[in-house]
Amino acid sequence: MSQVFPKSANAWSKASVLAIVFVLLSLGWMVLTIQRSDFVTTANQFVEQPVQFSHQHHAGGIGIDCRYCHTSVEVSPSAGIPPTKTCINCHSQIWSTSPYLEPVRASFRDDKPLNWVRVHDLPDFVYFNHSIHVTKGVGCETCHGRVDKMPLMIQKASLQMEWCLNCHRNPAQFVRPRDQITTMGYQPAIAQAELGPRLVKEYKIAGLEHMTSCSVCHR
Repeated sequence: MSQVFPKSANAWSKASVLAIVFVLLSLGWMVLTIQRSDFVTTANQFVEQPVQFSHQHHAGGIGIDCRYCHTSVEVSPSAGIPPTKTCINCHSQIWSTSPYLEPVRASFRDDKPLNWVRVHDLPDFVYFNHSIHVTKGVGCETCHGRVDKMPLMIQKASLQMEWCLNCHRNPAQFVRPRDQITTMGYQPAIAQAELGPRLVKEYKIAGLEHMTSCSVCHR
């Protein structure tokens, strides 16, 4: 009986299978790359605000503590957006006639809050509590980056689940003394490998099973 397919068909079939596998792997890699890109996570993107507030000037240049504006960060799930009165505390005396700050003065004068746009905006199905993280020794810059070097506020981290789990799986790498929570450019006094486990024990941070449980963040 004559051969239906030429001998080269075997090579072509193997090459086709390899090509299909290559295409599928490439597509998977592309999907993962896009999913982790700044385009999807919105990291490193500037957000238009009613007033382009500079953390670099206020936190870095002047040295204002984070808690002066974000007053509820130690006691509430939300860090809190400062009311206009907080701005006016200083700007009734400094730059009090600057056209740049007219939206701030108008907000105070008309008793209407400024419509700040949230930069770090987690999905509704994610529960995040600032006060828990702060009291457990997680510094501001751990999640928000060096805001003292940001002329305009940006989201520095991806805020994706794998990023959160990186800390939840090994919090000893990231925790710091509570009196250093708002310190920018923090450097531990002793090796983090020694300090971290000690603080985890002192602050009673839960173990791996609890910290990686779905119900911790999804309630």
